[in-house]
Amino acid sequence: MTTLIIIDQAPYGSWEGREALDMAFSLAAFDQPVSLLFCGPGVNWLRKGQDAAGVQQKSVEKNLAAAPIFGVEALLADRAACEQYGLDQNSLLDQVTLADPGPELTARFDHVAFAG
Repeated sequence: MTTLIIIDQAPYGSWEGREALDMAFSLAAFDQPVSLLFCGPGVNWLRKGQDAAGVQQKSVEKNLAAAPIFGVEALLADRAACEQYGLDQNSLLDQVTLADPGPELTARFDHVAFAG
């Protein structure tokens, strides 16, 4: 059973994305194959060099860096959303793969869940 969790909200300002990340880590901890897809404003989760001190939160960058350690299989970023937010492969975390969301991508998973 493979699961894709889609995060389409900015990393700061709401808790839905963090809850989705916790769900991904929980699935991975129980050896359930899980991947994360970031789209829309959610691609900003994957930006290198985040400084969340201005919003008095911890950066999500360290959480995502631990994703492979927890067993999350892939961090996918919506290619078009990255272009919209001025992100290229060099400005994204190292383990991120650019992807083109759509039926072809989601068909590779048994379950698809949305954050929020």
